[in-house]
Amino acid sequence: MRTDNVVRVEAMDALLSTLGALDAERFICMVKRDTFDYTEWQRKLWAEKSIEEIHAAAVQHEKTTDK
Repeated sequence: MRTDNVVRVEAMDALLSTLGALDAERFICMVKRDTFDYTEWQRKLWAEKSIEEIHAAAVQHEKTTDK
């Protein structure tokens, strides 16, 4: 298992490479000011998708992601 610090660094790297510095900072500010419940968000995020649809999307994403 990775340490909290490693997870933070990897998350920041992912945000910066995906969003850029300005939007990564905006995202962090939004998360900090929201009463954000990650678990509830995950429940709602995939509520209308079957496990097969989620798997297919993950497989497709893996094929298009640079390694």
